[in-house]
Amino acid sequence: MPAPDGSERPRRPARRTLEELRPHVRDGRYRLGPHAVRHAASEGFEERDVVMALLHGRELARYLDDQRLLVLGWVPVSPSVRVPLHVVAGYERPRWVDVVTAFVPRDPHRVLSRRRLAELLRHDRDAPLVQRIGPKRPLD
Repeated sequence: MPAPDGSERPRRPARRTLEELRPHVRDGRYRLGPHAVRHAASEGFEERDVVMALLHGRELARYLDDQRLLVLGWVPVSPSVRVPLHVVAGYERPRWVDVVTAFVPRDPHRVLSRRRLAELLRHDRDAPLVQRIGPKRPLD
């Protein structure tokens, strides 16, 4: 849709939540990408583990520009042990989920820095405005 001045508006990427993607996964409307298949073969998880992560996991981050979600799920290894599984799900196509990749994270308990978290949560796509307050320091 053109802007009032006649110029084209940039299209805003679609925003989806994990809850909105789950019905597509339940109905089998998903595809495992080659990167996810390679990780599964080398790290020992299966397609059903990826599906269970998408159906029962939790959303960790949204990559709005790429139209993707990072999901944390768990792979049961024994009755008392679970291994974390990260799944990156793309939703560019309507009514479909592309599993871009899935992997066992190296450091699953790492806390995101505040700066990285702010970048992930920023929706305005503008650089933050910074104003220095206080005395000016001389240049070295």
